[in-house]
Amino acid sequence: MEVKIPMMENRILYVRLPCNPIFPIGVVYLSDHVHKQFPDIEQRIFDLGTVPPLDYSSALDRCIDEFKPTLLVFSWRDIQIYAPVGGRGGNPLQNAFEFYYAKNPLLKLRGGLGGLRIFIAYYVELWRNQGLIKRGLKRAQKYNSNARVVVGGGAVSVFYEQLGKSLPQGTIISVGEGETLLEKLLGGKDFRDERCYIAGEAQPRERLIHEQPTPLEKTACNYDYIESIWPEFNFYLQEQDFYIGVQTKRGCPHNCCYCVYTVVEGKQVRINPADEVVAEMRQLYDRGIRNFWFTDAQFIPARKFIDDAIELLQKIVDSGMTDIHWAAYIRADNLTPQLCDLMAKTGMNYFEIGITSGSQELVRKMRMGYNLRTVLQNCRDLKAAGFNDLVSVNYSFNVIDERPETIRQTIAYHRELERIFGADKVEPAIFFIGLQPHTHLEEYAFKEGILKPGYDPMSLMPWTAKKLLWNPEPLGSFFGEVCLQAWQQNPNDFGREVMKILEEKLGCADLEAALSAPIETKDKQLAAV
Repeated sequence: MEVKIPMMENRILYVRLPCNPIFPIGVVYLSDHVHKQFPDIEQRIFDLGTVPPLDYSSALDRCIDEFKPTLLVFSWRDIQIYAPVGGRGGNPLQNAFEFYYAKNPLLKLRGGLGGLRIFIAYYVELWRNQGLIKRGLKRAQKYNSNARVVVGGGAVSVFYEQLGKSLPQGTIISVGEGETLLEKLLGGKDFRDERCYIAGEAQPRERLIHEQPTPLEKTACNYDYIESIWPEFNFYLQEQDFYIGVQTKRGCPHNCCYCVYTVVEGKQVRINPADEVVAEMRQLYDRGIRNFWFTDAQFIPARKFIDDAIELLQKIVDSGMTDIHWAAYIRADNLTPQLCDLMAKTGMNYFEIGITSGSQELVRKMRMGYNLRTVLQNCRDLKAAGFNDLVSVNYSFNVIDERPETIRQTIAYHRELERIFGADKVEPAIFFIGLQPHTHLEEYAFKEGILKPGYDPMSLMPWTAKKLLWNPEPLGSFFGEVCLQAWQQNPNDFGREVMKILEEKLGCADLEAALSAPIETKDKQLAAV
């Protein structure tokens, strides 16, 4: 029996919680969809990413006092911090490695103090964001006693089980995309069959995140409307080198062992019509934007979607937007000569490929589903088509069954990419996987006794953090020492320095060894999970 929820007069305030100044495409698309379904509802976007930290609370208060919302929609983007980049007052990976692996006691102390600063900043940020949500609700209820809160975004989608315990009772916690959830909520319909639950009233359904999203036909975002409800919109238009997000599809069909995208977005790939994507780009183009980031989990997730990518890029060519640049995450195993030609012609000037390892054996064990030989040939086609810009190649060392021979294979593979594009054009990004909930790697960690069910994935306590920052022994200490040496010798070019040191220590395999992975007859550890 359907539960009837009375529709109320709505004034929706979207609050993007503080994070790096990345274009907030989630709240932009949400508010655009709501406007198309309920054109009479008043909306406003408030982006705390454009506000100085000391002013967060007062700025939120002023916005609520002025707008008097009946519904607050908070977008929370980031929580987990295991990455080789600066942030929260330091480089979390460097601090962790200095603390865990440095032999010099002064360096270990520096890592410990740096880690402590990050530890404090991390928990202060958690408490601050939870406090902003509570503060916003309390203030909104001064004007509308029935005001409600929806909380979603990337961080919430991954840590929805843990966050439900610390958010105000009655908060609607949204997992993944939120358009159909808001549509049902605003229409007075029962929304609890969507990927969500209500804090304090119910426990999340078992495997909630693994439920498939409700299909949605995406149309071009109406930026005239967005500009009218978002006073800070021009903040993102001022810098000429800023990339503005445009989504061409949702979903990822793959099973990469460490990746949470495939469960957050769902395994069903849903293509946005090419005409709608180009129409959206044209609106931004007419506002002076020339740099676009296709925000898909993968721009070409599988070979069956090559024709869709060709159609989109051809329509960009036909649109006359000839002076643009764009970038994306790309599975380079899905390129064709025609697609490479269109990529170069439409101004692709940067792309990231997350091959994780240059060893075909490890690529298979991580369930990544691509052929390294094909990737190389497609990269040659891309170079031949005229691409002469930067390629970022993501490597995550010490994954399942890493050993010296597979490291040598990764070095051989990377050197071949350098021969194709030029050593100055290939930037190795060295990651160590942050183990996330709801992934195959988490299940593997349970099976191997590395983690126990019921652990807190949001904990930054040293005994938990060392397990979640995936760098197990026997190679963990070796990689720790290599990374520490690279930071000491060339901190401004960390990735290339790591590859250089690894080659000096271990040598370089024959390329053919990297590209070959004989089928083993024994059971795969991860595949058995």
